[in-house]
Parts: sequence; structure tokens; C-alpha cells
Amino acid sequence: MTAPPAHQIARRHVLRHWLAGRSRIQRCDAGSATIWVLACAVLVMLVGSALMVRAGAVLARHRADAAADLAALAAASQIGAASQIGVLADNGGTATPCAAAARLARANSAALVSCSPHLSADHRSGTVTVEVRVDADLPLFAGMDAQAGARAGRDPAP
Repeated sequence: MTAPPAHQIARRHVLRHWLAGRSRIQRCDAGSATIWVLACAVLVMLVGSALMVRAGAVLARHRADAAADLAALAAASQIGAASQIGVLADNGGTATPCAAAARLARANSAALVSCSPHLSADHRSGTVTVEVRVDADLPLFAGMDAQAGARAGRDPAP
């Protein structure tokens, strides 16, 4: 049996050396896909958590807006009520509209922060401005609340 030519021996040596180096690289990369999958999973969870907190904040703001609108409408509906004219005159015009606003704010799980009626001289027309606060109940942000204001009025009867 004759020995293979020198160029074939050199080619085998280079090929063997190249394969040995390649398996060493492949051994160093073993398990790296697991790290990438875990990193991507953590990123997806963080983005999902941030979106949930943002959605909770938007929901709290919408609840506050709705409570403020309804409280202002309830207060405005009390302006000029025939049975309340004497009560309004005795209390400077603030008792009945603000009491109605506070009741409706509580019914909507909100707290009335301020109520300021601006009534005409005869207490039969005017506007009421209210401000309410709603607890947001956001995870990681305890004690946060949403505030909103609204204004409603009643025109004088013709």
C-alpha cells in the first residue's frame, strides 16, 4: 500500500483542525438559545405588565370623568327646584346642588373634592362646577388616584 500524496495529507490535517475548532465553538454556544428565550420571555412579561398598568390608569381616568359628569348633572338638576328655593336662599345656594353631587359621586365610587355653584339672583338658573377623585388601585403604584372635573348648568325658564 502506498502512502497518499502530500497534498491529501495536508488537506486532511486542515479539515481535521477546522472540525476540531468548530466543535469547540459549538460547545461554547451550547445553551445560549435557552438564555435568549428566557430574556425574550422576561421582556414580553415586562411589556405586558406595563400595558396592564397603563390600561388600569386609563380605566380610572374614565371612571373619574363619568363620575364628575354625572355629579355635575345631578347638581345642575337641583338648581331651581321649586321645593328647594327656600333652602337655597338660606344656604347661599350651595346646599342642595352640592349634596346631590356628593350623593351621586359616592354612588359611582368617587369622592367629591369640590363643588361650586354659580347661581342667578333668583336661584332658578346657573351652573355648577364639580371635581371628583377616584382611587386607581394600580399595581406597583399604591395610593394613586384619578381626578376629573365637570360643569353643568340650567338655563332660566322662558
